[in-house]
Order: sequence, then structure tokens, then C-alpha cells
Amino acid sequence: MTATATTPALNGRSYDDITVGEVLPELEIPLTRTLIVATALATRDFQDVHHDPDLARERGSKDVFMNILTSNGLAGRFVTDWAGSAVSVRRVKIRLGAPNYPGDTMTMTGEVVSRENGLVEVKVQGANSLGSHLAGTVTVAYPAASEGKDA
Repeated sequence: MTATATTPALNGRSYDDITVGEVLPELEIPLTRTLIVATALATRDFQDVHHDPDLARERGSKDVFMNILTSNGLAGRFVTDWAGSAVSVRRVKIRLGAPNYPGDTMTMTGEVVSRENGLVEVKVQGANSLGSHLAGTVTVAYPAASEGKDA
């Protein structure tokens, strides 16, 4: 089954139902040590600050912290979980701020900022107890979206 402009995108949002200004449901992501270490290693980021607490502290950090590739992936996941599995991620553009440390929670929030020619851009923010961890945009493309019906 493929998504069209009028059918839900495989358990997600229909392109025609999306409006600029729409707010995505919050997503809380528990920041476990396992998540931080495993995703760093899975992305082939072997920097010791992402998996060795003692060396991370030697380098001035309070503990290991999440790498940027994981943050990028979580930003994309946040939007695709809302949009549906039929969309493809076209662009993730984020800036990092406060580190994500084990034992905290990152809360993802988002808002649709544009919708045109099958593309939807979502402004995203990921915050933890220290403040903003990530901020930027994620752009996804809907297959077979209505051309010329954009508001």
C-alpha cells in the first residue's frame, strides 16, 4: 500500500490534513547510559567521551554524553513517528546546545512551519533539565501528495 494525498501515511498523517502552525505531540526520550553508548558505537563514533565515563570526566564533562549523529536520528524519528512511515526524511538541520547525559530525559517538541509541493518542514526542539539540547528543522517528503493544493 502506498500513501496518497488523501489516505493516512501508513499510520501517520495525511499530507492534505497537515496545516502550518500545527503542533506535534511531545515525545519524552529517557536518556539511558545504554542508549548513549550503544548509539555512539552504532554510528561508529568511538570518541571516548561517548562511552568512557572516566575519560569523559578527564576531558571536563560530568559524564558520557550523546553524540550528534544520535541527536540527528532522534530529531528525524520524532517527525517520522508523527508523519508516518511512508514519508522520507529530506533534511535534518539542527544545532546542539546542552549535552544529553545519562539519567535525564529529553523532551521533543515541534511545529509545522511550512507545507509545499509534498514537503513538510517541522521546527523541532529537544530539551533536557539543562536546557535546549537541540534546535532546528526536519523536512520530510510525502509520496504522491497533491500538487497545487497547498495553502
